[in-house]
Amino acid sequence: MEELKLAIIGAGSTYTPELIEGLIERREELPFRDVCLMDIDARKLGIVGGLAQRMLEAQDMPVRVRLTEDLEEAIEGADYVLAQVRVGLLDARIRDEKIPLKYDLLGQETTGAGGFMNALRTIPVIMNVARTMERLAPHAWLINFSNPAGIIAEAVLNNTDVKMMGLCNVPINMLKDVGANLPAGTKDFDYDFFGLNHLCWITKIMVDGKDILPDMLDGELSLSRMKNLSSPLYDPSLLRATGGIPAGYLNYYYYRDDEVRKCKEKARTRGEEVKIIEERLLKMYSDPDLAEKPALLAERGGALYSTAAISLIDAVENDKREYHVVNVKNQGALEFMGYDDVIEAKCLVGKEGAKPVAVKGYDNEFIMGLMKTVKAYEKLTVQAGLTGDYHVALAALLVHPLIGDYSRAKAVLDDMLAANKEFLPQFYPEGV
Repeated sequence: MEELKLAIIGAGSTYTPELIEGLIERREELPFRDVCLMDIDARKLGIVGGLAQRMLEAQDMPVRVRLTEDLEEAIEGADYVLAQVRVGLLDARIRDEKIPLKYDLLGQETTGAGGFMNALRTIPVIMNVARTMERLAPHAWLINFSNPAGIIAEAVLNNTDVKMMGLCNVPINMLKDVGANLPAGTKDFDYDFFGLNHLCWITKIMVDGKDILPDMLDGELSLSRMKNLSSPLYDPSLLRATGGIPAGYLNYYYYRDDEVRKCKEKARTRGEEVKIIEERLLKMYSDPDLAEKPALLAERGGALYSTAAISLIDAVENDKREYHVVNVKNQGALEFMGYDDVIEAKCLVGKEGAKPVAVKGYDNEFIMGLMKTVKAYEKLTVQAGLTGDYHVALAALLVHPLIGDYSRAKAVLDDMLAANKEFLPQFYPEGV
């Protein structure tokens, strides 16, 4: 079996031990012998990288681990590149959460105005990763977790030649929820799943040849929640009206006023909470006797993070031809979306990548309409992120269902651009 090189970009993330744990669990299937951890934050890279090395050594894994701040060194010759960058660190996330609230808009890191600004910061950085891969690792797969994952995939897949899939842990948790809600004695189920990243639904659940989703929507669904979301409020009337089991992020669309109010009422934003948790984690990671993922990492969010990531690599490397939910080009799978539109969908994954499962004759106008509207926003955001065109950026906010109003859209755009100058070379080519 050929030995593999893995590059993790943004390896100073406190999530990295999750990935290392996944490599340990699949050591027989995935013969990684060279793991290069790259980050521009030397402090975090040293701390997290040290724990990663100890974890692998404790399991007698024959893996060469390298820490580097050089992107080219990390990528050169890689077989798989995992990207988990946060441009501007948590301070930028906190601004994304706070600034929109001044204008009675949602303050959130991936959805609405905050997610928009996160995209503008992140697109140039991930595009640089992709261009570097084109030169130094043209056969490698890029698997991106960096938020907003769907918009990043839209940018890379339609503007580079890199083989790429966008990944989020929300779908795998949604499907886990479905399993917990199935009738007693049910051993297996099939499903339809599609949408956009953080705007997705389970639209069919097949058990013994019957679609039981309508019955589930009429009953009492017990849905878990992500660490950064308020408790799901979905009731049967809402679920019947919209026609699917939604990702928790749909709260922001279904209950927009309540969610803005909750954001305003909180003593801390989620970013501020995460900053506290992260420093506690880094202190724990610094312990030279620690050689395993600490339980506290569960409070950071990202449940089943490594499961989604490493199992996806396994499916590609070993041609498993199994189903995963990832962000890829539509390729005709959804008749109401463009061929090159990036969607988040159930895909058959093997050595050639991910092929979305076709959903023929779908006619739910609510889901179709919302997807098409938010896709227009995503495409405009990518264009703005690549070009730095102010008016395209403004158009993106105007078409977004959670913004729309011109006065507030312009005000929040101007405020957020000014607060992020140092991370927006496409808008400020002369520098800050």
